[in-house]
Amino acid sequence: MAERQAPYPERQWQVDILVADGFVLTELAGVADVLRIANRVCPVPPFAYTYRSLRGGTVACRAGAWVETEPVIRQPTADYLFVIGNTDPDHPDLSIARVISDYTHRGAQVFLLAEAASRYIKDKGAEDHATHWENASFLRERGAGFDAKFSIATEHGLVVTCAGMGATVDVTLALIGRHVSGAAKMTVADIMLHENIRDFGSMQPFSGVKATTTGDDKLDQCIKIMQANIEDPVPINEIVAALGLSNRSLERKFKTYLGATPNGFYREMRLAKANNLLLNTTLSVREIGLACGFPNGFSTIYKSVYGVTPFVMRRQRRAPGTR
Repeated sequence: MAERQAPYPERQWQVDILVADGFVLTELAGVADVLRIANRVCPVPPFAYTYRSLRGGTVACRAGAWVETEPVIRQPTADYLFVIGNTDPDHPDLSIARVISDYTHRGAQVFLLAEAASRYIKDKGAEDHATHWENASFLRERGAGFDAKFSIATEHGLVVTCAGMGATVDVTLALIGRHVSGAAKMTVADIMLHENIRDFGSMQPFSGVKATTTGDDKLDQCIKIMQANIEDPVPINEIVAALGLSNRSLERKFKTYLGATPNGFYREMRLAKANNLLLNTTLSVREIGLACGFPNGFSTIYKSVYGVTPFVMRRQRRAPGTR
């Protein structure tokens, strides 16, 4: 999923979250919390989300929590739909071929998690899709002549099948990466203490299947150097020398994986850190600029990215009900 580098969303993106009775709470949180935190760290909240179910009303998960939902509609206007299952691929709430069609017909992308993915794979007879590794036995019992893929997700046009559980965070981070900068996406992951963002091709970690590392080793090392040197930024030519790369090689890696230049990404990473300090500490704006490697012109640089000065942002985002 390609990422875009934009300081502002051109519009707010609507995400519908469809839950089945007895839904998996981990997966609901993996979607909603990523979107919520993205809205908090971005200057203009880029996402809106609505909880939905087939009939509307209160829907409970097996952990005892519940959500109030709106019913699905025949002419949805959302840009994305997440379908969260409930450990039972045979559950009638997962018989949603019409719902999926209603969304994809209007150009929305549909993310089917775990059991919802298994039901889709079973109904479609499609083997090149992913679901949680525990559900492979379900498919075999139904006479499927294939195993589902053991990557955390697969994307086929407007339908993405996903392993669910903890991988839900990775998938939702990939989604927000389409509409926010790479640095903002990493800030969301950092707030969630989600250390490694896995791509769709990463294997699910379970006995018998060897997990693969994600991304690019040299790029990972570069980002770690940047993260460790926020207050006193390291010149890019020194970083490439330490990594044994050329400037051109590092630029290609950043463009391929993050859609940014090394300098642009580094600057935005430092600005993301500054924004976090601005909203969550009592440090002065000058102190924040110094702590994030901006000894001069911090307010001007901040406004060029976030659209308002640090003083205005602090006042706006500390207003009641904005966190």
